[in-house]
Parts: sequence; C-alpha cells; structure tokens
Amino acid sequence: MSTIKAQTLTERQLHLATVASLEAQGDLARLETAVRKALDGGVTVNEMKEAFSHLYAYTGFLRSLNALGVLSKALNDRKPEWKDGKPWTRPAVWDDAKAALELGTKVQTQLSGGAFNYDFCPQDDYYLKAHLFGDIFAGDQLSHADREIVTVAALSALKGVASQLASHKRGAVNMGNTQDQVDELCRFLTENGLSQHDSAADACAGDWQKGEPNVGYAQYFVGNSHLAPLRPKNLRDGEATVLPCNNVTFEPGCRNNWHIHHGARQILVCVSGKGWYQEWGKPAVALKAGDIIDIPEGVKHWHGAAKDSWFQHIATHVAVENTQPGSEPNEWLGKVSDEEYNKLH
Repeated sequence: MSTIKAQTLTERQLHLATVASLEAQGDLARLETAVRKALDGGVTVNEMKEAFSHLYAYTGFLRSLNALGVLSKALNDRKPEWKDGKPWTRPAVWDDAKAALELGTKVQTQLSGGAFNYDFCPQDDYYLKAHLFGDIFAGDQLSHADREIVTVAALSALKGVASQLASHKRGAVNMGNTQDQVDELCRFLTENGLSQHDSAADACAGDWQKGEPNVGYAQYFVGNSHLAPLRPKNLRDGEATVLPCNNVTFEPGCRNNWHIHHGARQILVCVSGKGWYQEWGKPAVALKAGDIIDIPEGVKHWHGAAKDSWFQHIATHVAVENTQPGSEPNEWLGKVSDEEYNKLH
C-alpha cells in the first residue's frame, strides 16, 4: 500500500479509512497488516474497537466480528507503543429508549440535512433513529466526523450501495468534515485499490480485484496500475503453480512502456473494460473482455487501457527454449507518447 501523505485528513483518519474498507471487503489477510500499521500510526485500540463495532450496522455482524478477531489476534503480541486510548464508557442512552430515539432523530436530521422519515417501513425508521444514530452514535470513542469517514470508506468498498454512499458523502460534510476532506478520502481509497465506486465500472463489474498499487513497476507505466497475484485455490501451503498469473488493472489512460519479453511468450486474457495492444510497426488492436493476446518471444509491444475506460487483463508467461544466455526476462524501452496514444482514439 502506498505511503500515507495526508493533506487535510490526518494519518490517523486515513488509517481508520483503510481498516474500514478492508473490514467491509472481508479481506482479513490485508486487514491484519493494516490493523498493525494503524496502531503504529496512532489509532488507539479502543478507537479501532469502536470503528469495527460501528460498522456492523453497515457491513453486518459477521464482518464486524471477524475484524474484531483480527484486532484481538494482533494484540496477542502488542507493541509497547500501542495505546488503549480513552477508556470505554457505557452510553447513558442505552438505558433510556426515549432518550436514544430523541438523540438518534437529532443526529439523523443533521446527517441528512433535514428531517428524514421512512414511513414505508416503520421498523427500519425506528432502528435507524433509535439504534444506529442513537445507540451507536452515542459512543464517545469516535467523533461524528470520524464515524462518517469510516462509513464512507466501508461503503466505497462494497458494490451495489452507490446511493447510500452518495448520501454518506454528503453526510460526512454535514457531520463536520470539509468537502476537501471527503474528496481527499475518495482519492486515497482509489489510489490504494480500496474503492469499488471510483468510476471503475468496467474494471469492477465482476469479481476481479484491483489488488495493490503496482509501485514496483510504476517507472515503466504512464498513469496508475494495480497488481493482484492470482493463486490457484486448490494448492496447499508450500505448493507452487506451474503457470503464475497476475491480474493487472489499468486506470483510464494508463499504459505500459514499449517492452520486450525474452525467453517467454506472454499471454494476456482480457477480463473487463476496454484497452489496446500494439506490436512495433503494426496497427494497434482494440481489446475488450474475452479477448486473448499471444505475444511472441522477442517482439516489441505495449498494452494498456483506453482513454475513457478502466481495463483489466490476466498476464502469464510460457517459457520458450531459445533464450539467449544472460538476457533479461523483460527489456523495458521508451514510453508510448501522448501523441502516439491519442491517435488511437
């Protein structure tokens, strides 16, 4: 994950956003690393407990409990610098249903920017006011502004909740964040592969994950790409596949440099979005989901996204026998210029 450089949001808030997104995705492996980084970065144990408890109302009890389990595991070998933070106290409204309903109605009105009544389903209207915005928001470990950062981050990680996400982006401002902070949060989630709602409709239409920012190869790309290694589900620990595959996601306009593979043919299986492939001296080939490209060994080429679309392909390599001793597997060459690229559209 890229280094956190806050502009208007604090490092602590961006760590909270990261763990909230991974909790919502149910990605416990990445969450374990993120939890430790968050504790290193100043998030207290009790704040993280509150964030995961808060999210049960948005992502479900099971994912909330799983995330709390990850936190509990991390605390088994906690570092001395990890702080518990402010002691947890039981909200008084938990013992006064009328007070919880009144508080929740007030909080919901502020978040929504006006009175909100869901008469179509009185049960949900009560749950929202008395429990979510009453009982849950009454906790004092997180401010209302921080709760909305956590909520926006979690909803950004879920598909099928676009309208709720839009409402909470507005609500995040109503609860004390600035519009610049909300915009920065959304950029952060996109740049770190944590969002499913970042104009990546093509890339996120199916089940292919964007993975982590492709920082190891960033110098060979124009624009941003993401990398997700794919491991066969039937392999046991210690077993390796004979054909390693990676899902590569290109943001709109992103493409890699001209390059040559030595000692192997490269196979590209396009899985979503729109893209381009071009061999040196030949016309570019437009790509869409379902297309396959077989790149001969030693051929100079490039591939990437269309200007107006995200693009994903699975990449793998098949070794050939005519490898010259001492040759590099990948020979990276010059960039595909904007002039060359724009001629294709």
